[in-house]
Parts: sequence; C-alpha cells; structure tokens
Amino acid sequence: MEEIQVVVGGAARTVPRGTTPADILGSKSKALAARFDGRPVDLDRPLTGNGALEPIDPGSSEALEILRHSTSHLMAEAVRALFPGVKVSIGPAIETGFYYDFDYDKTFTPEDLPRIEREMARLMKRNHKFTRQEIPRSEAIALFTDMGEPYKVELLEELTDDTVSLYRQGDFVDLCRGPHIPHSGRVPAFKLLSVAGAYWRGDENRRQLQRIYGTAFFTKEELDQYLHFLEEAKRRDHRRLGRDLDLFSIHDEVGAGMVIWHPKGGLLRMLIEDFERQEHLRRGYQIVVGPQILKTALWERSGHYDNYRENMYFTEVDGIGYGIKPMNCLSHMFIYKSRIRSYRDLPQRYFELGVVHRHEKSGVLHGLTRVRQFTQDDAHLLCRPDQVNDEIKGVIDLVIDVMNVFDFEYELELSTRPEKSIGSDEDWELATLALRTSLEEKGLPYQVNEGDGAFYGPKIDIKLKDALGRRWQCATIQCDFTLPERFDLTYMGEDGQRRRPVMIHRVILGSIERFIGVLVEHFAGAFPVWLSPVQTILLTVTDRADDHARMILNRLRAEGLRVEADLRNEKLGFKIREAQLQKIPYMLVLGDEEVEAGGATVRARSGEDLGFQTIDAFIDRLRPEAARPRFG
Repeated sequence: MEEIQVVVGGAARTVPRGTTPADILGSKSKALAARFDGRPVDLDRPLTGNGALEPIDPGSSEALEILRHSTSHLMAEAVRALFPGVKVSIGPAIETGFYYDFDYDKTFTPEDLPRIEREMARLMKRNHKFTRQEIPRSEAIALFTDMGEPYKVELLEELTDDTVSLYRQGDFVDLCRGPHIPHSGRVPAFKLLSVAGAYWRGDENRRQLQRIYGTAFFTKEELDQYLHFLEEAKRRDHRRLGRDLDLFSIHDEVGAGMVIWHPKGGLLRMLIEDFERQEHLRRGYQIVVGPQILKTALWERSGHYDNYRENMYFTEVDGIGYGIKPMNCLSHMFIYKSRIRSYRDLPQRYFELGVVHRHEKSGVLHGLTRVRQFTQDDAHLLCRPDQVNDEIKGVIDLVIDVMNVFDFEYELELSTRPEKSIGSDEDWELATLALRTSLEEKGLPYQVNEGDGAFYGPKIDIKLKDALGRRWQCATIQCDFTLPERFDLTYMGEDGQRRRPVMIHRVILGSIERFIGVLVEHFAGAFPVWLSPVQTILLTVTDRADDHARMILNRLRAEGLRVEADLRNEKLGFKIREAQLQKIPYMLVLGDEEVEAGGATVRARSGEDLGFQTIDAFIDRLRPEAARPRFG
C-alpha cells in the first residue's frame, strides 16, 4: 500500500495514501475541517500526497466562516423542502453571517422565517453528512438542467475547469468548493434575520431574487450577544433617530439619495462645519470654493473619465460636455495654477466643504451613509517633495485630534496600487513610501490593504470604530505624483528651475452626511452639549411661569446658548418625557417656587435631578460644555 508523510503539530507521521484528516486527528478532535498544506479541506477528504495538516477548530474565524456557509446550505435545503418550485442561486458566508438568494413566484415574508427555522432544526436532527463529490463540468450542467436550476447552470457555463465539486446533504445538492462541517447536526446556534431583494449577479437589469439573511455561532451565548447587538443597532439607527429628532428626510418625490435637512439637522451640520473651518484656518489652510460642473475634457485629462465615469453624472451646455464633480481636486489645481509659485510659497493648503455627486446604485443607498449628493470636507495640499512627510503627518495629527473630539476609536490601513490606475511605477513607489514612512515615524500601527488605492495614488484609510464596535470609512489621505504631472503644476525651485509639486488629497470626516449618520448612531442621538441643536429647554408647570420662562429664554440666548421653551398647557411629566425623547441635554423646570426664587430646577436628560439653580449658576455650568472644542 502506498504511503504518504503528514506533518501534524510539528511531528511527521507516515500513513496510508487516502487517509482522511479525521483519521489522523482522531475522535477526540473538535475540528470542523482542516488545512492541508494551507488549503482548507473537509475532514473526510482523502489525502493523496505529503503535506502539513492543521485542524480548524471552533472559535477561529475560519471555522466560523465554514460553519456559516454550511448553515446557508442547510437553510436552502429547508426552503426547498417547504416551498416547492423555488430555484436556488448562491449562498455564501459573509462577515456577519450568511445569506442565500432564491427565485420564487411568491414573496417571502418575515413570518416565513420561524417556519424555515423549524424545518432547519428538524433537518439538523437527521445529522446528514456534507458529502463532497467531484464530477465533470458537463455532467454537473446536465444534472442542474434536469433539476430546473438555471442559476447553477449559468455559473457552471462560465467556469473553465473540467471538473467541479458538488456537496450533498440529505436530498439537497449544491455547486460548491467547500469545505463544510462534517454533518448538519454540528450547527450549534443559528437565527434567520431578514428578507430582502437582490438582483442576480448584482445587475439591475437581471431578475430580482429574494435574499434570506441569517447568522450562526458556536454557542447560544454568542448568538444571544449578537442578537442584542442587532437590537441596539436598531435602536440607534440614524434613519429612525433622524426622523424622531427631526434632523432630515429623504423623499422619493425628490430623488433617491438626496437629503433634505430640517432646521435641527441644518444647525447640526453648521456646528460641525464651523468647527472644521476654524480648525483648518488655525492649521494654515485657505478656504476655497469650486464650481459644481467642469468640462468633460478636464475629467478626461485627469483620468476620471476613463477610471471613474461610471460613478459620475454628465450633462451638456451649449453643445459642450460637462461632468458634475464627484470630487474637488480639479478646481483646486486651477487655483494653484492661477499664478507662478515659488518654493517659498509651498505648501499651499486648499480646503473646501464641497458639494459633490456620485452615481450610486439604488440598491446600495442607505439613509445618510450612502447618498448621491453629499458634502466632502475636502482639502488638497501642494508641497515640495521634501515637505511631503511633514504634511502627511500634519494631516494624521488633525485626524487624530478630530476623532478624539468626537470620541471615536480608529484603525489605519495603507492601501496600495489597484489594477485600474494611472501613473508610473516609480511615482507609485515614491508615494507609497511617503505614506508608509509617515505612519512609521508617527509610531502608528496599520494594516496593508493590497490593491485598494485610488486610481491616481496610494492612500491611508482611517476607519472609525463606533460605540457598537462597527467600523466606518471616513478619513483618507492620498499621496499623488500623477495629477500634478497631467496638469503641469510647477513651482520655481531654489535653483531657478521649474519643479513638480506633490499633491496630497485628504478628507477628515469624509462625507458630512455619512459622518453625521455615524455620529447619530455613535451617540444614539444624545449629542454632547456643544453639538446638540437644542442645549436646554424651559418647561413650565403652569402659565403663571410663562413670563419667567421668557425672561430666562432671552437671557440664555443672549449668552449664545441654544434654548427653547415649552409653554404648552400639558402635564409636566409629559413635557419631560418629550424633552428626553428629543435628547435635549438639560431641562429647566419652572413652577411657582422657581418663579419666586428667581431660578429653575435643573434636570439632565439622563433623568438625574440636579436641583434648584440660579440662572447665573446654570449659565456657568453650561458655558464650558457648550463651548466649541479647541486644541493646543
């Protein structure tokens, strides 16, 4: 009998050819699958050559992905059993669980999910093995054609492999690379979450399928924690809070992805934008404004037309093509070119809160976090090559300062050259080195994200972590040697020769709309006092306190504080509850005793009773909390 050598835990073992990982790891192993020479395999996969074997144990991210993918197959088996005539397409594991897309004449509803869960539980008890089968691609096409599964046939027809793998459990068969858990009885804890629409292959011109989302974990405790997280995320959903707090609205009549800001939301934006303007002025930036549309020829020259036009809108004026700007860099380069620059003039730092438009597919639009029109806190720094590192580090310092103000943790990624890009290899290497050196000189940990840079240069992406631990892409710093070349940007060097500046593109908050959406969810709508559209509200007990309330209202407004008065003839408890739902930081309760004493009883939105305070004392308390943050 032919033998092979398998290395397990650093020790080599000689075993018969065809031995499985399960045979080698033994019956006491808790592994769900294994890696053989770095490649994931099923536990019952016969080994045919020498190599190193590692178990994939529960608790690892790889094991969780395998568990979730196997659970998606189990869900598809249950759906096929319950809904005759349903056609299946794809069912991958994703970061938060899994989904499967189905083609069915009737609409799945949330009420169907418990029924599918019960069928999954029934099937689990049968402990059906996940059995791998490798067959010629032509046979697989014939099999799925006979089964009436056109989506599987389409996938198979696009493959070039002569042989493909199928997985069976019970009566269900699926096209799949695997691996899978040993049998369906090893799904410990799962939950189906929602139903949504999804176009086949993500193409709006193809048939819309029905997607069922679910999740799975190794323990019920982990599942319960995740379900609690989802409930908390739902409570913090900025779309609901935006409506409840009267911040913004989006209307189909106006257009998908177009935000209308209500007074409180407009004020919140103003507070954030004014904070940014002041901080940029303090750090040597100049405030500029560019047009909304620029000639298409410019977008062709910059490379946006060839590399980004699917995300742009175009129009025509007097027979000339124009592109509605998706970013602000072109205008800023023309500001730089408006006069001859000396090496002494650099760096030039141009900052614009610029409105941009990007063509997002309707299926990805989501409240404020994915829109078609938004405002970027965009800046472009043009500097000498010897200034690049200091300028990048200055941007990093600004990002860190701002994230601390808004109480965000963050992570950093260095994204390198993508396949679709412009510029020379040498320029990309210089730009990537500049970003990497700046991060390392700042002593900041970072991950490398290969191939995810902008088409004109590599970038540092700063991902925020909100109160629920979710990551959001907001700030980015891009180093660009290419656009200055294309637009012939120069400065006079110390030697009197024309030199080429380096361009740093950067945003701090990114999209103001997205950042506010993230901010609403981070604080669950309970903004710090300096950001709250209404910082305090006056609540009268009876109309005898109305004059006292108006006097306090005028006094607080004269101090620059944002205050409202609720003089309605309603019970005090009702007024307090409404103020708390509006997340107003402080409530001043005004009754006969407060009028006589010339002050107010102060309550915090948390429900804490802060007792009676004079108006002067309350102003002294509120003023530092209401002040705009500053650094240094």
